[in-house]
Amino acid sequence: MSIKNVGEPKRIGILTSGGDCSGLNAVIRAVVNCAVNTYGWEVLGIRQATLGLMARPPQFTKLEVDQVDSLLTAGGTMLGTTNKGDPFAFPMADGSLGDRSEEIIAGYHQLGLDALIGIGGDGSLAILRRLAQQGGINLVGIPKTIDNDIGVTEHAIGFDTAVNIATEALDRLHFTAASHSRVMILEVMGRDAGHIAIAAGIAGGANVILIPEIPYTVEHICHKIKERQDKGKNYCLIIVSEAVRTQGGENVTITNRLGQSRYGGIGEYLADEIIQHIDVETRVTVLGHIQRGGTASPLDRLVATAFGVAAVNLIAEAKYDRMVTWQNRQVLSVPITEAIAQYSAVDPNGTLVKTARGMSIYLGD
Repeated sequence: MSIKNVGEPKRIGILTSGGDCSGLNAVIRAVVNCAVNTYGWEVLGIRQATLGLMARPPQFTKLEVDQVDSLLTAGGTMLGTTNKGDPFAFPMADGSLGDRSEEIIAGYHQLGLDALIGIGGDGSLAILRRLAQQGGINLVGIPKTIDNDIGVTEHAIGFDTAVNIATEALDRLHFTAASHSRVMILEVMGRDAGHIAIAAGIAGGANVILIPEIPYTVEHICHKIKERQDKGKNYCLIIVSEAVRTQGGENVTITNRLGQSRYGGIGEYLADEIIQHIDVETRVTVLGHIQRGGTASPLDRLVATAFGVAAVNLIAEAKYDRMVTWQNRQVLSVPITEAIAQYSAVDPNGTLVKTARGMSIYLGD
């Protein structure tokens, strides 16, 4: 392919920030292929997100087409990532918090970058944009999150793979639940949104789907279990999003020895509550980070590739401070401020909720 007439060659950087997910390497592959083969540019992969720009010397890898060509199906991110250490309030050696943003900005300029592609969720993109505005960084954003809670895009990288994994788990639990006449509870990720739970729950034939956007009662869950028993169905599949609260409205979290808390435990809570109301054997499966790893689904690979090419084209057009999005079967772009301002939870009146209820799935009250 001939190189387009786009003026002086550019040197662009790319980094992955926040939690990992499937499809990140597919984005890197697309960016390198498009930037090198179409425009004749140089691409530097920044190691460990903003930590790589903070390091001295900045930590990076020059990315070549041959180096990334086999990455399409690889899970994780070849560049590494971090979801710790806000550069504007960075943990220092003495226990205090310090502002290290200027070090990151200096790292960008030391590398002689003309633009930076940042792949992240709303939190990561908010930080990257603040750095860009402060330090004159030409930033283009690409959305990735298994939670799919960025409001301006129908697809974020990693979501479809996470749904596929959760659906496969339900498929497998179906048979062991029927064999042992059990209630099987599957706890899935999703942060504060129930997108993974409702999509996988419908696709995987769950009988009960619990999401943080819709309240529920244990009494009604047990009624669903008993209703199935009365019809000769000796088992029940329940999928629950990690952010679902107790009936009393309390978050269920796990705290480690460092005092850090995260969602976890709602499945066990429900199991304990159910057996207090109904005589049924109950088991809990927590998928956890299995949803983040492994080979990306075909849809995630497709979206990742389209996003990578679109991001490079935005740089060629000098359209910065924008994030690529998937809307109405095409890739568009919006201002990053608009992207991170619009949070997308499950719509209690939306299509998937109506579909679940039309299938007689208990989805809350």
